[in-house]
Amino acid sequence: MQRILSVLNVMSLIVVLFGLAILVPLGLSLALGDGAHRAYDEALALALGGGALGWWATRGFRRELSARDGFLLVVAIWVTLPAVAALPLYFQIPDLSFTRAYFEAASGLTATGATVLSGLDQLPPSLNLWRAELHWLGGLGIIVLAVAVLPMLGVGGRQLYRAEIPGPLKDTKLTPRIAETAKAFWLIYSALTAACALAYGLAGMSWLDAVIHAFSTLSLGGFSSHDASLGYFDSPLIEAIAVAFMLVAGVSFATHFLALRRRDLVAYWRDPEAKFFVAVLAASVLGLAGYLWQQGFYGDYWTALRYAGFNTISIATTLGFATTDYAEWPIFAPLWMLFLSAFATCSGSTGGGIKMIRVRMLVQQMFRETAQLIHPRASLSMRVGGGVVPSEIVFAVLAFMSFYGATLLGIVFLLTFTGLDFLTAVSAAIACTNNVGPGLGKVGPATTYAVLSEFQTWVCSAAMLLGRLELLTLFVVVTPRFWKH
Repeated sequence: MQRILSVLNVMSLIVVLFGLAILVPLGLSLALGDGAHRAYDEALALALGGGALGWWATRGFRRELSARDGFLLVVAIWVTLPAVAALPLYFQIPDLSFTRAYFEAASGLTATGATVLSGLDQLPPSLNLWRAELHWLGGLGIIVLAVAVLPMLGVGGRQLYRAEIPGPLKDTKLTPRIAETAKAFWLIYSALTAACALAYGLAGMSWLDAVIHAFSTLSLGGFSSHDASLGYFDSPLIEAIAVAFMLVAGVSFATHFLALRRRDLVAYWRDPEAKFFVAVLAASVLGLAGYLWQQGFYGDYWTALRYAGFNTISIATTLGFATTDYAEWPIFAPLWMLFLSAFATCSGSTGGGIKMIRVRMLVQQMFRETAQLIHPRASLSMRVGGGVVPSEIVFAVLAFMSFYGATLLGIVFLLTFTGLDFLTAVSAAIACTNNVGPGLGKVGPATTYAVLSEFQTWVCSAAMLLGRLELLTLFVVVTPRFWKH
């Protein structure tokens, strides 16, 4: 019980800090007079009041967090903050149930981009900004930002960092202090977002649209202020800008940090994921463009390249913007795009999925096992990035892949059990667990997740949170051994 109360004390502080983010859309609402300010007033009062009350009630249990506490806090935050983020949507949009408001907020914070809303062009502009702001806050990890702030409040941050950061990045000491690393990442993230917004604005977007879509692009989220997504602008220049920043966001921010600190581009070449990331995307784009042209879906190769290039990279990086209804393409193309979303992005990026490094290690392990069968007495090691990978890391990757497969299978069975057709269930499971957003079938790029029942919506909300926490963080907390002293 003491552990729970200690975690609740820290979580209450984070709820207060998160509640302050509501001031951004509130300010825009008041400036534009879009009529949504009352919803923000009520949400802000509940967030600040509830957070402050929780902190005051548990102030006597404040202490340094253990590693076990860090896992519990991360899960508690990612389950609780969508409920807080859902309040402006729930209060403002008529007939929106709390289930669907929570789904929308969870989709925002996990940078998934799946939506239950339509009529985005008619929404109050401040609500579209709020949705995109959720992407931006969740993209690189709310906890990473908290790590930079909590030490000033007397709460250690290392446990949060290790529990929340995906992949091998959590073990990379880029600066002497974890808080300094978090601040460096957020500075890079903020600078890239500003550059993206400026580029969008100069390319023809309104400045509000530019900010909204920059928030979505750098977080690899996918919320737009238009029902037609980026296809609304029908601009090759805007699409090219989006692709450039998708690729930047899909590479590890640790690599960006090292390249900036050393002032050279060698860090990208030495990154064990970045080369494969670019190569896989390039081959897929060229191949799918040729396939669509050969199938007669587009009249010339360059038109096919434009649409295949943008939409393939968007889905593969788990951004989820669309410029056409690719569900109408021959089924191989969208299935390949969803397949890429499972692994294409790099660890330490804002993308979802299992990450390129794990797939590379899995493939190498397959070849190593084959070679071991041929030469049973040979001592074969796995090398990634010039270093030998310890066996325990290989086993951890294999365990993660098992969890990932079992989780996807379980979600598909749950959704089909409730009556959802197979294509929709499979694509929704993949899209939500990999934090992509649009799927196929009833949840394709031209539709929304509003077609799902309340129970199906909660299943998909859980899938998004599982994907954002990379499965194991949540599974650790629900095991009986976690709660034993």
